[in-house]
Amino acid sequence: MTPRIVVMGVSGAGKSVIGAALAARIGARFVDADSLHTPEAVAKMAGGTPLDDADRAPWLARVGRALAEAPHPVVIACSALRRRYRDAIRAAAGGPVLFLHLDGPREVIAGRLAARRGHYMPAALLDSQIAALEPPGPDEDHAVLDLRQDPGAIVAAAVAAAAGG
Repeated sequence: MTPRIVVMGVSGAGKSVIGAALAARIGARFVDADSLHTPEAVAKMAGGTPLDDADRAPWLARVGRALAEAPHPVVIACSALRRRYRDAIRAAAGGPVLFLHLDGPREVIAGRLAARRGHYMPAALLDSQIAALEPPGPDEDHAVLDLRQDPGAIVAAAVAAAAGG
């Protein structure tokens, strides 16, 4: 079975950094789901308007297809905030998906967003993302990773989770 991993969490949690590092560590392909958004969706978010489910549906399908079509292990950085979004990703992936949830205090994430340059997602949307977040349930294949740890420790925990430990 080809490992399919989604590093999830709100904007500013560190999904891209951790996802890329995890992929490098386990020899997987890395995909940032931000690259799968349409230009229209990016413009909407850049303008400070959260996406609605109609905006997200084709994007989630593209995320799932990227997992399904990978001929080797793949790690995707994707917010995957709601259960129904993760369900859509799993359905499109056509197989099991491990969700690694980067979780931590709002203040830490807000500080990261304030320091980030050149990203389309404005810090003003953080509260809407936190409000939308439905942490993975006990029936979902997932692990919770503390985003306050240093990246090396987070990646080590992610590798252990991917290995089933």
